[in-house]
Amino acid sequence: MEKLIFATSNKDKMIEIRMILADSGYEILSMKDAEIDIDIIEDGSTFEENAIIKAKAISELTGELVLADDSGLEVDYMDKMPGIYSARFEGVDTPYSIKNKIIMDKLQGVSDEERSARFVCAIAAAFPNGEVTTKRGTIEGRIGYEEQGSNGFGYDPIFFVPEYGCTTAQLSPEQKNEVSHRGKALRLICEELKNR
Repeated sequence: MEKLIFATSNKDKMIEIRMILADSGYEILSMKDAEIDIDIIEDGSTFEENAIIKAKAISELTGELVLADDSGLEVDYMDKMPGIYSARFEGVDTPYSIKNKIIMDKLQGVSDEERSARFVCAIAAAFPNGEVTTKRGTIEGRIGYEEQGSNGFGYDPIFFVPEYGCTTAQLSPEQKNEVSHRGKALRLICEELKNR
């Protein structure tokens, strides 16, 4: 089976990725599995740029096919913040329960209509020949009024999806992967890999 390295050491993300790519025909390794321990400076100004920086760095290091994602939450009322800074918002080591509360506090008294938000995921595939391609997936929703649900991670407990009447943290992992920004972007990149 062909190997593919996914440039992340986030365990929660790897569980999702392996589920979504289960029938891709690739053995999917995390950076930890591949024994890669390097810090990559993500200094791009878009999700795509950051994903490309990570994918290229690991592909150049290993000579393997590498996928990398950069994803985050855009809150319209907050000028699309935290955006590409989602993981670093209010400090890298700040628990998401606190980050979530800060966002809800900023939207105190704001109507449902103005609470629009989306999760964005850009995935870059870096091929051993130096080629790079990206795909983007999004899911639209709004910021809830309290944390709800214990599935998922990060901002999932405050991201309410009106068509499901619940947060992404209340969806089953299967449902979430079906509708999520990461699920959509990974399926698009999978098509790309199959076409090569």
